[in-house]
Amino acid sequence: MSGTAVEHDVTLWMVNDIPVRMFYAGRRWRVSDMPTRLTESVWAMPLEGPRHMFGWRFQATDDAGISLVFDVYREKDDWHVHHAYD
Repeated sequence: MSGTAVEHDVTLWMVNDIPVRMFYAGRRWRVSDMPTRLTESVWAMPLEGPRHMFGWRFQATDDAGISLVFDVYREKDDWHVHHAYD
């Protein structure tokens, strides 16, 4: 599995506060496994001051059948893709 740090915005749709779909990199993705909740202790990025970050790790599949694993986090009112793994 190779990983890429990407730090891009993403539109994430939730059902019962769990990710189910997203729009990312110009493509529609559907979450295709059970998401795992991530806490700020797992983020490998510099923290400037107090941050209360949380996010999710999940596999998502696009309309062409390509599946990737994504780490997404929420900061303020926006979601971001931190890593994508193939």
